[in-house]
Amino acid sequence: MSYFGDFGDICTNTPSYTWCNLFYRQLSESSNLSSLLTGISSNSSSAPVGVNPSCGIPRVGNGGSLGNIGNIVVCALSLIVVIGLIFLTEKRKAAVGRVELRNMLIVYFITLPFQLVTNGSLLQQGSTVLVVLTAIHAALVATLFWALLANALVSTQVVEDGTMASLAPFFILCFLIFGGTLYIALDVALGITQTLGPSSNPSELRSVPLFVMTSLWPALAAIIYLGVMLYIILGMLKEVRPALYYILAGIVFVFSQLAWFLLGKVICNASGSKLDGSFLATIFETITVVILFLGWKSITEGAWDDPYY
Repeated sequence: MSYFGDFGDICTNTPSYTWCNLFYRQLSESSNLSSLLTGISSNSSSAPVGVNPSCGIPRVGNGGSLGNIGNIVVCALSLIVVIGLIFLTEKRKAAVGRVELRNMLIVYFITLPFQLVTNGSLLQQGSTVLVVLTAIHAALVATLFWALLANALVSTQVVEDGTMASLAPFFILCFLIFGGTLYIALDVALGITQTLGPSSNPSELRSVPLFVMTSLWPALAAIIYLGVMLYIILGMLKEVRPALYYILAGIVFVFSQLAWFLLGKVICNASGSKLDGSFLATIFETITVVILFLGWKSITEGAWDDPYY
């Protein structure tokens, strides 16, 4: 029976699920638990991302493996797309929430290189460098969804966008969420304090705090963001067309998660362990960000009317 916070089924049935790197280290470093790593996970030098995955992409260089080449390419292309969005956002000097949206895009941009490395089957499973990069990646993802939610809150104009009243709480909470999630992730893998890390039985692959910050919190933040934006557009601005952008973004984001969790093993088996659903998930996530930019653009002014400004 699975309990809240369990990662066992996910790490077995979802190829390239990034946070499984933390649990692999947890098992491999314990002489009593290393025997639980079986099959393709038993050899850390070639093991794919996951813990005893039913299908996984071997580490690059093993048996001619290119690693998770599909997601590596998509992450690289997404970096270019996000650079373009940041540039376009910066050009809209008078748009409400410009600074906050730019900050969110920057955080998303930073997550992409980490995603490329942490689920690209490039580094040896159980290595300290992979654990640290995975922990930073988890912290960045949690921070990204706070940045997303902050964009919705500033759109209500409760505080003026781009001012210290808006940016100070934004950066303070960014720091707290990043630091807290980083500590939790490192505690899971390294067992530094056992306070917020693994359960009392590490073989369960269970961590409620990690599950909350990497799964529950992002889902909750995305739902609240969508609700607030639809309220602003439909209730305050009395517009319909811009709302379609945000609804479409929500649908595409759901598709990204379905591609990862439902299609990952199917694609992995069909491709002979060369691809999985992670590259589709990244494509859909980047498309979601593009649609959010278009939605923001549709409800904001790009320049001041007065040429003096």
